[in-house]
Amino acid sequence: METIIPIKGNVNHIITLDPTVWIFDDRKLDLNTYFIEAQVERDEDEEYKEKMGKHWSREIMEGATFPPTLKTEKKFDRKKLVSGTFGIALEQFVKNAVPAQDAKTITFTTTDDVAYPFPIDELNQFIFKFSQDGKPLTSDGPVHLLFKDGSNADNPIRNITGITID
Repeated sequence: METIIPIKGNVNHIITLDPTVWIFDDRKLDLNTYFIEAQVERDEDEEYKEKMGKHWSREIMEGATFPPTLKTEKKFDRKKLVSGTFGIALEQFVKNAVPAQDAKTITFTTTDDVAYPFPIDELNQFIFKFSQDGKPLTSDGPVHLLFKDGSNADNPIRNITGITID
């Protein structure tokens, strides 16, 4: 099974996605709780600007600090990593590919050469599930396409091998 998923078509940059490394990505979503808990939309750019502003103000007032040591770095919950079910929002990856202004659809293709087209306006509604109970999706993966509203959580689009922007 090939685990690399290309984003191609009407984009400025062809990007390849490797779901096997997302387990260590801070942007991953815990799918065991995602569809149960209320979701708060957040703007990553605004959060970054706010954090940098606070950091800048602190450095002006207190002086520079040294980088964190191993004791203060973020730790991963190893039990959760080896037993959790995770996904990741697709929007950030497609934005990095820079779709053309006239792009209208995003199409997901599967190993069976079945195409699932959606309007590109719905890009923020997609989650790629890449892990089930701590294991990669090897038999029907490498990813499953879920909708953020959970409407297809029990029957996701499986065996996705490519993304084409038209």
